[in-house]
Amino acid sequence: MSEGHRTVAHPQVQARPDQARPDRVWPDLAGRLVPGGHVLAVRVYYEDTDFSGFVYHANFLRYMERGRSDYLRLLGVEQGALFEEAVAEVGAGFAFVVRHMDLDFRRPAKIDDILEVHTHPAEVRGASLTLAQSVRRGEEILIAAKIKVAFVAGERATRIPLGLRKAMGADVDTAPSG
Repeated sequence: MSEGHRTVAHPQVQARPDQARPDRVWPDLAGRLVPGGHVLAVRVYYEDTDFSGFVYHANFLRYMERGRSDYLRLLGVEQGALFEEAVAEVGAGFAFVVRHMDLDFRRPAKIDDILEVHTHPAEVRGASLTLAQSVRRGEEILIAAKIKVAFVAGERATRIPLGLRKAMGADVDTAPSG
């Protein structure tokens, strides 16, 4: 591994305690952390396509939402615990809300394609972060996006918890350029 890259553990996604069974561990269900970010595999199903047989454009947004959510999950962000922490600090729960999206649709995807959703932080600030995402088929980029999300608690922007800012900040330093 080259200088500057951190070693990334590949945590396994476990079922909730009330659903846990040793034979039901899915190591890549949430994708995997890679130097600088996260990659999630997605298969295109019939339900994802429109009448032309191509992925309906809004479904790319769903794929990218899954990529962002699983990236946070693998960074150790437990949404429930973070929600409780926000309630304790500001008296209300929290949400990551999309503030801005830049989307560049380049190529279509079709049924049975195996896609990869690549996610990495482009900028980490006090109450917001910008994530660069792409959906790819092999090396071909089908859609490129920049998504700015704000951390909101009690209906107002609030600082993102320090641990999460640090984890994502480390990935900004090792993320691919562009």
